[in-house]
Amino acid sequence: MEQPGIRDPAPEELRLVQDLVNTVDLEGGSDELRSPAGLSRWMSGRGLEVGRGELGPADLAEALALREALREVCLAHSGVDMPTATLERLSGLLARGPLRLDIDAEGVARIRPGQGLTGVPALIAATAAAVAQATVEGTWPRLKACASDTCRWVYYDRSPAGRGRWCTMAICGSRAKMRTYRKNKTARVPD
Repeated sequence: MEQPGIRDPAPEELRLVQDLVNTVDLEGGSDELRSPAGLSRWMSGRGLEVGRGELGPADLAEALALREALREVCLAHSGVDMPTATLERLSGLLARGPLRLDIDAEGVARIRPGQGLTGVPALIAATAAAVAQATVEGTWPRLKACASDTCRWVYYDRSPAGRGRWCTMAICGSRAKMRTYRKNKTARVPD
């Protein structure tokens, strides 16, 4: 998925989460997950097993709930308080995607989705495994949602201090700074 500005996408362990949240362009109005068929295509394109039957409206609703809860977590990484209801909703969703621990010949442990999962449980488990891996690697808090209310694009903050607030300074950052400038300028004008 193309990133705004000249940002590089998130590291591999977080790419699935970033791609899922960015399936909707809030400013442009496009949404890759408009229908169960769109969800099936999107999952298949990322190597996630859809299953034998077609995904239905309930599957789509669950995937969209996951997407928006993850967006709120990424917004919390930018310093915005996360509603308790979001945490509860996300915990409930993640409980539907069982994980397993694999250890390779060198003794390296990795969390992986449970075997045989299809459909939305496969998506949820892959997402949970990605978040767990990113947490171990210390990259999870750098996956952030743009602070602009009209954007909320999820980007990976590669700034040295990890204090990025906007998907790109050239667009959303510039708009925010201009609004602040205008507000301050108006406040200084005497009556």
